[in-house]
Amino acid sequence: MAAAVDAVREAFGELRAGNFVLPAREVFGDGAVLVMSAYHSPTRTAVVKTIGIALDQVPAIRATVVWTGAGEQLVADGTSITTLRTGAVVGVATDLLAAADATRLTVIGTGAQSADQVRAVLAVRRIAEVTLVGRDAGKAAALARALSEEFPEVKFGSGTDIDAGVGDAEVICCATSSSTPLFRADALPERVHVNAIGAFRPTMSELPRDLLASASLVVVDQEEAALEESGEVIDAVESGALPRTSLLALGDALADPPTPSGRTVFKSVGLGPQDWAIAKLLAES
Repeated sequence: MAAAVDAVREAFGELRAGNFVLPAREVFGDGAVLVMSAYHSPTRTAVVKTIGIALDQVPAIRATVVWTGAGEQLVADGTSITTLRTGAVVGVATDLLAAADATRLTVIGTGAQSADQVRAVLAVRRIAEVTLVGRDAGKAAALARALSEEFPEVKFGSGTDIDAGVGDAEVICCATSSSTPLFRADALPERVHVNAIGAFRPTMSELPRDLLASASLVVVDQEEAALEESGEVIDAVESGALPRTSLLALGDALADPPTPSGRTVFKSVGLGPQDWAIAKLLAES
């Protein structure tokens, strides 16, 4: 995960520098199938990912990644790459925006993305306590047990009460397919960093409008993608609660790091350069 975080951080620098050709994501069948691609001009390498999504199945996301370079090609399981690169970008954002001494993490959601959300935050912060919150108490407890074996130095807990889970958190990761906000802004501490990666359609939303309106920083992976695909960002901007000019692209934030205070938010819908970064690591290993 640490290598993935570094690779994704570098990829966002390359994106800001204009070194990627990044076509818009193709969406078919009302979001049942997605196709993402990215071409890195300096290395003349490209990645293409096809994704099938069925939220009523396990796993909900099945994908294949093809990475192509000069005279070489790699085909890999896109499902694993997606969870890894999504975790990695959360690691990048958490390292940038969360309190340096943060020790308490809450993850909302217990699906395929959740474990790599935990791994990513633990890669950039000395987290002592992790709370896993999900609708299914048994599933949340099972994930906590599995992760406690991987990270025996960390205290893991689980439950179904979201408000209780976020009440004293210093870092929060939202990894659900919710169509309505998961919590109220007034349930959060005054100083907290919130990552949201689960909602990837305009009809989906994990964050309340008033959190985006009151946050000191709202960072997105890319402004254009967020305004096209993030339900919570679209709602906040169209309602006037969040000025579009307040959105800060991750690449810009990395180039000129802000001074975080109060509540901060990172919203990701996922970009091709993230897949490219992980596939490149695989190709070079």
